[in-house]
Parts: sequence; structure tokens; C-alpha cells
Amino acid sequence: MSRATSSLPRTIAAHAILITYTIIALFPVIIIVINSFKARNAIFRMPLQPPTQETFSLIGYQTVINQGNFFLYFQNSLIVTVVSIALVLVFGAMAAFALSEYRFRGNTLMGLYLALGIMIPIRLGTVSILELMVASGLVNTLTSLILVYTAQGLPLAVFILSEFMKQVSDDLKNAGRIDGLSEYRIFFRLVLPLVRPAMATVAVFTMIPIWNDLWFPLILAPAEATKTVTLGAQMFIGQYVTNWNAVLSALSLAILPVLILYFFFSRQLIRGITAGAVK
Repeated sequence: MSRATSSLPRTIAAHAILITYTIIALFPVIIIVINSFKARNAIFRMPLQPPTQETFSLIGYQTVINQGNFFLYFQNSLIVTVVSIALVLVFGAMAAFALSEYRFRGNTLMGLYLALGIMIPIRLGTVSILELMVASGLVNTLTSLILVYTAQGLPLAVFILSEFMKQVSDDLKNAGRIDGLSEYRIFFRLVLPLVRPAMATVAVFTMIPIWNDLWFPLILAPAEATKTVTLGAQMFIGQYVTNWNAVLSALSLAILPVLILYFFFSRQLIRGITAGAVK
């Protein structure tokens, strides 16, 4: 029996497992989207069926747009997410370059200290963070969320990027130094273009928990002017009556940025993940 023939069952089994996992992961998302286009009664009577001519309704999207200040919430989420990702990528890449390129006393200890941020959830320090934001006058501001999310994303960014930067050729960097390039130019012109797949991976891994987070917006920025999409969707959930059309519509609209980001960065994301898998 040839090697190709013997590996065929394993290939089929692996694909079957991946397809099953994909279906399980996408099933809740599909249910949310199809039910957002249905009338309230149809959501409860036929939750698994796609909308028909009789059950199709846009009442949920109309409610979100007209009553929920959704565009303001979307704008707040977009500002917080984009600025946080930018800060995480810039500072994370610079810290990773320093840890991977230079050898100094405490280099390993610094790397381990940053790795602790991956293992210890930042929510354990919620009380201290809230006290700090109150003392700084940053409660009910987007700045408080940006600072927290930047601190939350830096450990993982440094951990991933440092492993990729160690693979950048020393000859290339030394050639740049011989040509008179400063360390900043070597970092921005030579190193960063070579680790773009890793940057895309970090961006996606950073965006998803920020965009979907409800904990810190509820604690640090619950005011109407600073609500995020996830927190804004909670206004349609009541103790006695829940507007499921509006909730499902708001969640469906909140999914769009993640899909758009994956559409543009999917190739580099896959390259980054697969490259990291063989290191």
C-alpha cells in the first residue's frame, strides 16, 4: 500500500473533523443573522428556518437605527478598536524587536513578565483599574477603554511578534547597519515588512475580544455618549420584555466588521498561523 493511499483515510477524517467544527462554530452566527430578518412570532415558531415572504421583516433593523443610536455606538466601538489595535501593533512590535534583537540584563525576565499577561486575565484587576480611572478622571471616556485594551493586547502581541522577528536574517539587518541605517529605519523598513503576516494575526486576535467585550464598557464607559455596540445591544434586553428583533439585528450588524477584517487579512492571517506552527 502506497503512502498516499494510507494517508487518504486520515486526510478524510481530518477534513471531516474540521468541517464539523466549522458547522458548530458558524451555526449560532447563522441563526442570529437569519432570525434578524424575521418577524417576532416567526423567531419563536420557526427559529431554524430562513425567512420567507410571509415571515420576512426589517422591523429589528429599523428599531436599531431609529431608537438605539446604533451609529454612535458603532462609531465608539470602531474608534476604540482601531486605536487600540494600532497602539498594540506599534508598541508590541517595538518591544518584540528589542527583546529579540538586543541582549541585556533582564531580557529573559522581561519576556517572562510579559508572558504573565497572557496567563493572568486582566479582569482580575477590574477594581484597581476602576479606581485608577476614577482618580485620573477618565471614567465615561473612550480613552479609558483604549488604555485597558492596549494593555490587554500587548503581552500576546509581544509573544507572537518576537518569535517571528527572531527568524529575520541577521545578515539583512547588519547590511542595513553597514549602509548607515539607524535602528529605527532597520525596524520600520526592513523588519516590519517581513513580519506582516504576524502583524495581521495579532490584529485579528486583538480585535475580536475588544469588539465583543461587554465587561469594561459596562464598568468604565456606561454613559450614552460612550457606549459600544455590544453594550448598546443590551438596551433592548429588559427584565420582563426583550425586543429580540432589535437584539438580533444589532448583533448581526456588529458581526460585519469582523467579517470585513477577515476578508481583507485572511491570506496573511493564515500565513501567520501556519508559519508560527512550524517554528
